[in-house]
Amino acid sequence: MTGDDHAPDATRYGPQGGTRDRPTTHVLRSAAFASLYLAASYLGRLTVMDHTNLSLVWPAAGVAAVWFVTQRHSRLRALDVALLSGVTLGVNVATGASPALAGFFVAANVVQAVVFAWLFGRWLPELWGGGGTEAISRLQHLWRLLAIAAISTACGTVIGPTGVWVVNGTYSLPGAAVWLTRNTASMLLIGVAGLRIGYLIHHFWANNTGKRRAALQQAWRNAGRWHWAEYAAVLLASTATYLVAFAVNHGLPLAFPLLVVTVWAALRLHTTFVIAHDLLFGTLAVVFTLHGDGPFATIGSHLARALVVQLFVGVIAVVGLAVALGRDERARLMTDLKAARQEAAEQAEILRTIVDSMGEGLGVMDADGRFLLRNPAAGHLIGVTSTTGRFEDSAFYGLYRTDGTLVPDGEFPYQRALATGEPHSMDIVVRNPGVPQGRTLAVTATPMPNPINGVSYAVSTFSDVTAERRQRDELASFAGVVAHDLHNPLTTVEGWSEELADVPGAAAGIARIRRAATRMRNLINDLLSYTTARDGQLELATVDLAGLIADIAAARVDQAESTGSPVPRIAVGNLPHVYADVTLMRQLFENVLGNAIKYTAPGITPQIMVYTTSNDHDDIHIRVADNGIGIPTGQHDAVFNNFHRAHRTSDYAGTGLGLAICKRITERHGGTITATDNPDRPGTVIAISIPLAPQPARALITT
Repeated sequence: MTGDDHAPDATRYGPQGGTRDRPTTHVLRSAAFASLYLAASYLGRLTVMDHTNLSLVWPAAGVAAVWFVTQRHSRLRALDVALLSGVTLGVNVATGASPALAGFFVAANVVQAVVFAWLFGRWLPELWGGGGTEAISRLQHLWRLLAIAAISTACGTVIGPTGVWVVNGTYSLPGAAVWLTRNTASMLLIGVAGLRIGYLIHHFWANNTGKRRAALQQAWRNAGRWHWAEYAAVLLASTATYLVAFAVNHGLPLAFPLLVVTVWAALRLHTTFVIAHDLLFGTLAVVFTLHGDGPFATIGSHLARALVVQLFVGVIAVVGLAVALGRDERARLMTDLKAARQEAAEQAEILRTIVDSMGEGLGVMDADGRFLLRNPAAGHLIGVTSTTGRFEDSAFYGLYRTDGTLVPDGEFPYQRALATGEPHSMDIVVRNPGVPQGRTLAVTATPMPNPINGVSYAVSTFSDVTAERRQRDELASFAGVVAHDLHNPLTTVEGWSEELADVPGAAAGIARIRRAATRMRNLINDLLSYTTARDGQLELATVDLAGLIADIAAARVDQAESTGSPVPRIAVGNLPHVYADVTLMRQLFENVLGNAIKYTAPGITPQIMVYTTSNDHDDIHIRVADNGIGIPTGQHDAVFNNFHRAHRTSDYAGTGLGLAICKRITERHGGTITATDNPDRPGTVIAISIPLAPQPARALITT
């Protein structure tokens, strides 16, 4: 007998689903089971009726199965084997079996019990006795238990009848069939009853006194007066039916009415009662038959008679348990379904309350504009509500793009999202009688991942950003005006500094003024660029990146040659076209290439490579690798923040807005930009992803 591979290592479960018992407890339990097994073995040996010395019934098989299952985790397993062997040997020898035959019976009974316990732990680990805490409560449990009983009995059949053949010189196929049938029926019926009783006793005594009393009171209330009356009626009907079928000598085959009372009990009463009912009246059927009474007593052969009656008992047990457990499973499923419905209703109510309480508008629509869901805020924000159950056209709602034109059909975010499978967003201006002052809505649509009843939907959310957009436009205008107006006094300062350049002794001061003015002009230009990159209207078109970057590279080479600086070497790959704003793309790569050239160590020729890595279906991934001084550790993300300068203490001039402008440009195009160290040599790699247009092959061109 082996341990259960399914049981946890930290806590080994005992027969009651708890931890291992103390040795004293195990010894006492083993002694109790040995006593029961002794009585069952003796009763079984009383049914030996022919020269085969085989018992026609063997209740000890069921007792041994329960015994070894409940003791399967004990450290004293050898004691159980010894007790079962001793009792089997003693009873068989005392009732007329030879020592040799008794030895075979010992081996057969031990193997049966060990195999049953091992299979029980492997196939039913969730049950009480198998390491778990459940009772036999599902049809799956019944079929597995029946299979366990049949397999373990088959193992015993290989040994028992073979021993009879070795000792007596005759192998009896009917005797083997009786052995297989009687032990399977015994293990199934007594095993189910014993394990159910053990489970109930354990769970009853596991509670404290107050809980036990409450459990009994609840069981009594659940039963009710009429329910107890039905229990009594089933017992009376069963007793009468069995007496008529087995005790009255009428010569009629009246076994079939016994199925009626079994099904009645299984359909209406508690499963524990059904088990007890099957065990009690199955025993009565066997006893009557062995004493020559009942419809099966007319069979002349003792072996055939025992075989038929035990098959009958097995069928009654399986039918009763199958119906009762099926009814229990159905009741549990109905309870779970009711609870699931209640939970779903509660969740739906919570979701409805949340959606209706949202300040943002929400609409779920298919490609034809049919609403699956919309909340009250949607109608409030748009000002008018469709009564057709579908989204109307722009003229009905008064929906305009920010340039003042009506939003054309097919350009609404939910339509774009369903067409492309990707989220889409845009600002829409609403003007209608319900919104007389006009309102700007930020609309975002996301396609739902799975269709509903075969229909794809998009979730659109929109919020009022009128004040935010107005403030943004005012700030942008203010920044532009301020930056533009600052150019005039700055030009004056620069002009007078040139006039004063020849004043004796003023050269150093004038140089400082010029440097400060240059920094001021650069800051103003960067602020204007940042405002344009952040808030300007995108003019999307197909952009030839290779040609654009080659033009920027040529200008940088000309600038270096005119100033006497090291001439940069810029290699540009055969980059694909992209769908973007050409002005912002030029500004993006002007800044990236300018940084790569500027942040190169003195005396080093800037070497820059612009190339693509693997492209996916929608984006191009561009790398700009340089041999510059690199970015200090821990600042690779911070360099994209406004006014952040990674080399603040060095002699490199800058405002800290260059890469912030680059980040804003890529984000407005739905892309990303990151910085990492150059893996091949000192320097930095700027990685940019932007949407693709047609994708040509790559080749390297040196400018």
